[in-house]
Amino acid sequence: MTFSLDHRLADSSFHVEDWSLCRVCLKNDQNWPWLYLVPMREGAREFCDLSAADQQTLMTEMARAQAALKALYAPDKINTAALGNMVPQLHIHIFARYTTDPAWPKPVWALDIAEQPYDPAARDAEIEKLRAHFAADNQQTGQQAGQQEMAKGDKTVCQR
Repeated sequence: MTFSLDHRLADSSFHVEDWSLCRVCLKNDQNWPWLYLVPMREGAREFCDLSAADQQTLMTEMARAQAALKALYAPDKINTAALGNMVPQLHIHIFARYTTDPAWPKPVWALDIAEQPYDPAARDAEIEKLRAHFAADNQQTGQQAGQQEMAKGDKTVCQR
């Protein structure tokens, strides 16, 4: 079975990239730096619908998205939520919050704040910024894994 993104998520966001489990999307709203993580598993509506391995991967990918928002936007708080009341397809909202934002300290859903869609240039710049961060993160993670293997004394790495 192939993965398909619910049309409501697709219509309200832009594809950034696909990770091992999740499709990463940028919400089309400049009010907050906001990502959707959507596990690419057909029929998943709840966290418990994922396998144990996918649950662990989702937690790792959520932390990765949170770390990216923290590094790129220096928020006062990062909100993470999985509601699914309007769109039942399992998706995780991860977004940056500021004490100066129009909804603070309430949940963003508590107030009727008009969305501010990205213009094409701003959209492209945000997607590129996120992709560059994720690529650097991938490179750093790969280097750290290699260093850990070498520290374990894996002689196959340096054999002549």
